[in-house]
Amino acid sequence: MLDRLKAPKGAVKKRTRRGRGEGSGLGKTSGRGGKGQTARTGGNIKPGFEGGQMPLQRRLPKRGFTNIFREKFRIVNIGAFSDAFKSGETVTPEILREKGFIKGRTGRVKILGGGEITIPLTVKANVFSKSAQDKIKAAGGVAEVI
Repeated sequence: MLDRLKAPKGAVKKRTRRGRGEGSGLGKTSGRGGKGQTARTGGNIKPGFEGGQMPLQRRLPKRGFTNIFREKFRIVNIGAFSDAFKSGETVTPEILREKGFIKGRTGRVKILGGGEITIPLTVKANVFSKSAQDKIKAAGGVAEVI
């Protein structure tokens, strides 16, 4: 029944006809405002152009560089685990997201050694700091790298 296919109601809109009289709401200047460069055909101003004045991106000093390969980590301190988890539980990035320790769906998880941990836990994460690993093992837990 391909011959009977039709777009749903409201999906197809008529194109705006500009410059067809004042009553249309887009007559006279056709929605381009007053005179000047932007009122002309092909009159477009590039982003950052300031009318010939030295643009901001050229006035500011250039320093340093951005490492585009830098990895971003969701950081959690182990001190927060003592109150939120029971002895012997497994802590994974998914559980940390559910309990509100980390936000966002993507990104690697790094466990840092801030605070103290007294209960044995199995902690699974992408990266551990040395102090976090030592504290987890001292409490009788396991630090597993995913």
